[in-house]
Amino acid sequence: MSKVIIIGASGMVGKAVLLECLGHKDITHVLAIVRSESGIKHPKFKEVVHQDFSEFSSISNELLGFDACFFCMGVSAVGMSKAEYEKITYNYTIALAKELYNLNPEMTFNYVSGKGTDSSENGRVHWARIKGKTENTILNMGFKQAFMFRPGAIIPLKGIKSKTRFYQFMYDYFTWAIIISKIFSPNSVINTTQMGISMINSISLGYDKKILNPPDIIRLSK
Repeated sequence: MSKVIIIGASGMVGKAVLLECLGHKDITHVLAIVRSESGIKHPKFKEVVHQDFSEFSSISNELLGFDACFFCMGVSAVGMSKAEYEKITYNYTIALAKELYNLNPEMTFNYVSGKGTDSSENGRVHWARIKGKTENTILNMGFKQAFMFRPGAIIPLKGIKSKTRFYQFMYDYFTWAIIISKIFSPNSVINTTQMGISMINSISLGYDKKILNPPDIIRLSK
């Protein structure tokens, strides 16, 4: 039985993870850290409204005693300065990870980055370098378990939608293309349910890799 924290529960991936956690027999408590209330009501579910993601010490009493954190919050780098993107992607993530490590060092910390993330931190694409820096910092922090999830194309199920207007447009009109690509390359595309279940399974089952690509996510979801 596990208690989990979800960051980014209003986004497509975060919502998928949240739905699977609420319906899973092994998850007893779900805490979402949010900037505004979602209106979701469930006996397992609690929200903590928190505006300043650069620090989490002010809500540390809410974060104690958890078994896992599923960090699903992310933003597109399009139209955003490098400094702002790094603040949201790296600074916010590491601020929470450090607080949670101090409180719950035996927890599992899962971070959703994405296909193309640059583990070397030396590539030409700045968003990929920042994602890689974020992954590396978490992996070296000392958590009992830490896994980096790098999904590519994701098929949304259970009515889940993307908060990013452009992405949702693509899903509305081109999901058929993703489905076709899955037929020809079944291990290259995941769905939102597989994403959620693989996160949950990582707590008790672990995995033999620290960085999970689509085939690993599918395998862990079974």
